[in-house]
Amino acid sequence: MPTDLSNIRNIGICAHIDAGKTTVTERILYYTGKNYKLGEVHEGTATMDFLQEEQERGITIQSAATTCPWSKDGRDYKVNLIDTPGHVDFTIEVERSLRVLDGAVAVFDGKEGVEAQSETVWRQADRYKVPRLCFINKMDKLGADFYFSFDTIKKRLGANPIAVQLPIGHGQELLGIVDLLKMKAYIFEGDAGEKVTEKDIPADMVELASEWRHKLIEEAVSLDDSLMEKYLEDEDSVTPDEIRAALRKGTIARTCNPVFCGSALRNIGVQRLLDGVIDYLPNPTQVPPVEGTDPRDAEKKLTRPHSDEAPFSALVFKVVSDSHGDLTYMRIYSGTIKKGTRLINPVNGKKENASRIFEMHAKDRQALDEVGAGNIVAVVGIKDSITGDTLCDADDQIVLERMDFPEPVISMSIEPNTADDKRRLSEALATIRREDPSFRSQYDDETGQTIISGMGELHLEIIKNKLTRDMKVGCQVGKPRVSYREAIQGSAQNVRGLFKKQSGGRGQFGDVHINIQPYTEAQAEADGLKMKEGVTFVSKIVGGSVPKEYIPSVEAGIRSTALSGVSAGYPLINVKVELTDGSYHEVDSSQVAFEQAARLALQAAVNKAGSVLLEPIMKVVVTTPEEYVGNVTGDLSSRRGMIVDSEDRGHVKVVHAEVPLSEMFGYTTILRGLSQGRAANSMEFQEYRPMPPNIAKEVMQTA
Repeated sequence: MPTDLSNIRNIGICAHIDAGKTTVTERILYYTGKNYKLGEVHEGTATMDFLQEEQERGITIQSAATTCPWSKDGRDYKVNLIDTPGHVDFTIEVERSLRVLDGAVAVFDGKEGVEAQSETVWRQADRYKVPRLCFINKMDKLGADFYFSFDTIKKRLGANPIAVQLPIGHGQELLGIVDLLKMKAYIFEGDAGEKVTEKDIPADMVELASEWRHKLIEEAVSLDDSLMEKYLEDEDSVTPDEIRAALRKGTIARTCNPVFCGSALRNIGVQRLLDGVIDYLPNPTQVPPVEGTDPRDAEKKLTRPHSDEAPFSALVFKVVSDSHGDLTYMRIYSGTIKKGTRLINPVNGKKENASRIFEMHAKDRQALDEVGAGNIVAVVGIKDSITGDTLCDADDQIVLERMDFPEPVISMSIEPNTADDKRRLSEALATIRREDPSFRSQYDDETGQTIISGMGELHLEIIKNKLTRDMKVGCQVGKPRVSYREAIQGSAQNVRGLFKKQSGGRGQFGDVHINIQPYTEAQAEADGLKMKEGVTFVSKIVGGSVPKEYIPSVEAGIRSTALSGVSAGYPLINVKVELTDGSYHEVDSSQVAFEQAARLALQAAVNKAGSVLLEPIMKVVVTTPEEYVGNVTGDLSSRRGMIVDSEDRGHVKVVHAEVPLSEMFGYTTILRGLSQGRAANSMEFQEYRPMPPNIAKEVMQTA
């Protein structure tokens, strides 16, 4: 029987790597009764990190979903929970999880506060309009500082954090938390902190707690006009329930972020965080109806209410290959589904059969006969749907908004050892591509090698291990190399591409004229145009000089040529192509001819406009003890790096730099040597920039 939607919470746990997301999740599973013993990341026993790679490395690589119960104030709730990776190479896992969640818990390290990847995750959540709570974790760590971390949320994220708790002590002295709404202290006792005792606030904290409670009330009443009037008449008349309701309203509207604190490892504060999830994060009915388009008319906007009675619609956000058939994870936005239901994928027109439905608990599953709106489930039997596709009722179709996947920045070659390995490699790569939209692979006819591309060194290493260890493919792997791009330096007007072939019988004729100019995604957005894989195509044909049926062929020719590169074999990006004129032959013109004409036109236009090679620039953040700052900055400069900023954080310096990816291979090992193992770094893709001519020349010669 479908659960009451107001009792469901779809949430994700996301943060910078090593902030303690998985440990928080493991505690949630323990306290909700899903697990009977505590899983530990450092021991490789975490439920949610069930892949061999995850257990060996102590990091999360793929998002894992689970469903757990929680009771508050005599009411039973169902929490659908996704634990996401923190490492930037797996940012796609965070992206696709946030797309289907109604709320998130952002976890921060109590000593470090907001770190580089925290900012990325925060921006992703902003893009998908996801309401958030903050949990300042690791308050038991030496040097942990709640007030510093709280300030970084305000300053670095531009957020509006509102503290609803304060820690009692910090570091090894951490004893519990103060609830600023109830003005009570909570002490967590027992082997796993399962016994929560309510006490009076320690005498030495009463004044500080009163000061922060006053701030909390001021912030809360500013979120609700009627409460503000009541507060101005008499501050003490505002009740905890009214404060909670105002904070909930503000959180759902994304105008504030309630801040909790504790230590997941020491079992302090997680139960109160779960209460906060129920109190402040929205249920499926409190987020706006999901938006989509009509598959027959992309201009026509449609919506679906979050209701079991509405026509069925769901978004596929993850596909996992399984020995019993692919597991397709989906978020159900409207309607209900029974096992054996026939659905349609309006993106490709294929009919699908949801033969079995499962509620997932990491790698374990529980079979369901029927499930309704607001739930996250895995389905077996879906054959032709991939991440980002919609599944819906065949009689009432809708296409939900797709996700944007980042372009890979690094690639390496891979060669199978035997003919049998070649066949298995091809099947294995198809499986990985279906599971991971940020992974690409292509076969190079000239060298006989397969080139695989991903988001970073770690990403490719994990894929290599998956191929050789899990999928048992015998292969030789080359060194990682950078994925470069091409761009144009200027514009070119009215460039002609003429494809004319006569070889007896029917000939081939296609003739197009194009303009090209440099163009960014921001410009495309401002002009209300779509940029796909770095290219914006616009047809300005009037009067039928190129018949309507050939224009898609012109676009296909432009896009395929841009993808394979014009000057150096690297994809052409940041370009706008306008089809302005052309001519056709009544008999000899064909789609193929216009595709070829477009290819010739683009090649000629790029040669006329002049091209430049672009390289990926990484945003690098290095945290180092002060005595090694000189070594670190000197080394970054020698890598063509530009130091953008440096800040003091306690006894360490945080250096922000922008460095070409080609100079950063193996950097973590070198950084350890420069700092006697005491410095740490994080790195994420920032943008593509033109390369210095001398280095571009070298790359072109080796391409």
